[in-house]
Amino acid sequence: MNAKHDTLKADPLAQTHEVFNQARTLEDYNAYDNDTALREAVCRHGAGWAEDALSAHGAKTGSAEVIEWGFLANEHKPQFFSHDRQGYRVDYVKYHEAYHRLMMLGLESGIHSAPWANPKPGAHVARAAQSYLQGQVEAGHGCPLTMTFASVPSIKLTPSLANEWLPKILNNAYDPRNVPHTEKQALTIGMGMTEKQGGSDVRANTTRAYPIAAEGSGEAYELVGHKWFTSAPMCDAFLVLAQTDNGLSCFLVPRWRPDGSKNPIQVQRLKNKMGNVSNASSEIELRGALGWMVGDEGRGVPAIIEMVAMTRFDCMVGSTSGQRQAVAQAVNHAMGRAAFGKTLIDQPLMRNVLADLQLEVEGSLAITMRMGEALDNTTLDPTNEHEKLLLRLGLPAGKYWICKRTPFHAYEAMECLGGNGVTEDFIMARLYREAPINAIWEGSGNVQALDMLRALAKTPAVLEVWFAELAKTAGSDPRLDKAVTSLKREFADMDEAEYRARDIVDRLSLTLQASQLVAAGNGSVAEAFIASRLGEHGDRNYGTLPRGLDLDTILRRANPWEGN
Repeated sequence: MNAKHDTLKADPLAQTHEVFNQARTLEDYNAYDNDTALREAVCRHGAGWAEDALSAHGAKTGSAEVIEWGFLANEHKPQFFSHDRQGYRVDYVKYHEAYHRLMMLGLESGIHSAPWANPKPGAHVARAAQSYLQGQVEAGHGCPLTMTFASVPSIKLTPSLANEWLPKILNNAYDPRNVPHTEKQALTIGMGMTEKQGGSDVRANTTRAYPIAAEGSGEAYELVGHKWFTSAPMCDAFLVLAQTDNGLSCFLVPRWRPDGSKNPIQVQRLKNKMGNVSNASSEIELRGALGWMVGDEGRGVPAIIEMVAMTRFDCMVGSTSGQRQAVAQAVNHAMGRAAFGKTLIDQPLMRNVLADLQLEVEGSLAITMRMGEALDNTTLDPTNEHEKLLLRLGLPAGKYWICKRTPFHAYEAMECLGGNGVTEDFIMARLYREAPINAIWEGSGNVQALDMLRALAKTPAVLEVWFAELAKTAGSDPRLDKAVTSLKREFADMDEAEYRARDIVDRLSLTLQASQLVAAGNGSVAEAFIASRLGEHGDRNYGTLPRGLDLDTILRRANPWEGN
């Protein structure tokens, strides 16, 4: 026989190839220390005092251990059990241990509580930064963290409920046991607004609330009806909308009654979602479920909108977080991968793409943290009309724009990894599946655009405040000045405003992003953002930056291994 053939036959385990030209795994890095844009925004908006805590949190969220929790929580989806083994109704959702560890990390860090428990300058900004770091690990568990955080302003509308519930809601601890809230010292809160027939049109809700005895704020009712999309069904209570004789009202509905019996909130099934799979989302029926009225009767939308405003802010934080992680993964890959004789990060076209993706993060973070500062200012001084009106327009505009931009951003970052990007072994596939979620939840794009028009109609002063904010950087760049002037002309003619609403929100967001980046003081970032977003390019793909920009500076800011 052939000698060469004999050799191979005798050594069936012969090495087939050497593995090389692979980027290192992005883990065991500090997600805060190495994020220059985030560090600058934290200090610029009044939260510099939180840097030590944020650095510690960034070390945790960048660790291999915590990153693995994110993978495990998504690999092992929540499981729903309507009954126990003996046939008793339990409505129990079982999560993987990794999900519980992520929840514990977030709650013990105070992501749900810090600005309410210890209000001070920069508290909302610091908390947003912490949530932004946590969200880069895994997005699904952020839903109950956000809802618990956002429930506080609504529950405060009824002092009797606030006195009983808020001490446990604001406790920095996690108790996932399936027991009554009276037996716990730490609670999480969910929400139930939408129904089959109405979706975002909650005034079409048919769920009814019947008074048990006395009527009005803080009083007990029984609710009969359904909710089509109730996430995190193992929360200890939910803010729910239901009709009374005097209109749509808001209720706090616990999973257990005070006497220890199960409140009849029955889960019908869990949604089979394309993304956010670690977070159980359920369809529920309320079969005479006990609930206490929050706020005034017939004022359910104003009561729960206090919560929705905060959840919309967190959609901005969450989508910006996803953008940052996508860029970090893309840059990490490009630094460790060579093709056609040159490292990807050194190839001009790839540099164009990566820098463009980083500019998106810069703009998203700038407007998000400005809204965080406004939340701090209004929390500390509820009479601050400028900041209140800035939020009234800034939250729907920012939520619309950032969340709309994220899916395409995630795809472009995924493409940077090539075939690896679409496999579930890498986080990019999960980031891509998560990307559309925030654009749809808490009011989809059209809802946000129409909310902007409602704000203008109800409180015209919001526009004056917006342009006053933009005026702070007037004269700094003629292209920005031109964009602001053009935007003012749009508002001078409100004919067919609803038809044009999306275009108007686009312009509101882009001009404020550009203005904030100018105010931030990094000329390279501001110049590149304005040149590419407010220039004459019109609709464009990522990777089409004009020539002559300082990409070295932008790419250093994108590098997850380098703190500038």
